[in-house]
Amino acid sequence: MTSLAPVTTTLVTGSSAAAREQAIFDLLQLSTSHHHGAKSAVILEGLALGTSPLDTLPAHVLFARIAPGCLCCAGNLVLRVTLNRMLRQRPERLFIGVARSEHLDQLRSWLQSEPYDQLLRLTPDHRTAPTAPQAIPDT
Repeated sequence: MTSLAPVTTTLVTGSSAAAREQAIFDLLQLSTSHHHGAKSAVILEGLALGTSPLDTLPAHVLFARIAPGCLCCAGNLVLRVTLNRMLRQRPERLFIGVARSEHLDQLRSWLQSEPYDQLLRLTPDHRTAPTAPQAIPDT
């Protein structure tokens, strides 16, 4: 029996859903340019606010949104079920968009414990830049 390579996994955090989704879209563009057609997966915490660049993902990108809430506490079961379903599809890359980063260390620790320690290879977190306040034009 051959051992499967762990799924390269990146946690994406940031101040807004739009910033996290744009960052994941950009990372997917970089990722798929090197591995055209490679299966990737995206798990996003929270609902879309309007349109999202992720609305136009190609078919080889698995995509799921889960209810907002702390992914290591209240949302743990939902994340576990969604993650297990995604991993059965054997993606090469996985991006998890995290709305709140207060418990990011606990989430990373959970993803590095059994059975995920054998299934995932966590990369450094990708933190989006804070959104700058919009300038109010002079009248």
